[in-house]
Amino acid sequence: MPATMPKVKRKKAIRKVKKRARKAGRASAEKLPKEAVTLIVHLRAREGQELLLEAELRALVTPTRKEVGCLVYDLHRSADGPGAFLFHEVWATREAHTAHTRTDHFLRWNARKDVLCADRASSFWKKLL
Repeated sequence: MPATMPKVKRKKAIRKVKKRARKAGRASAEKLPKEAVTLIVHLRAREGQELLLEAELRALVTPTRKEVGCLVYDLHRSADGPGAFLFHEVWATREAHTAHTRTDHFLRWNARKDVLCADRASSFWKKLL
């Protein structure tokens, strides 16, 4: 979607892609917007904080999936241990992700993450194929 596209049209276009993606079962089955970005977030719980971390991460999923511009927001737990988690996120634009970081549910998480996480790493990606 061109950056010059009016805001209302852009939101409608994002909703349309999101609706098609959910209908298909996953965003990767549909053509993503040209500006779409994927965010991978790895988190490891502090000793004894595994259940609390998981609860906090689960609490992010439903409200985040309802946000304009969120195409995929999937939480994974490591198959090798209970304290490692991964978020696979796809956002229609980098700006949509930035807006996500200003939501009440994200700000609540942001205030608690250092108490719950031993380490975390994140990186943005662009889809090639």
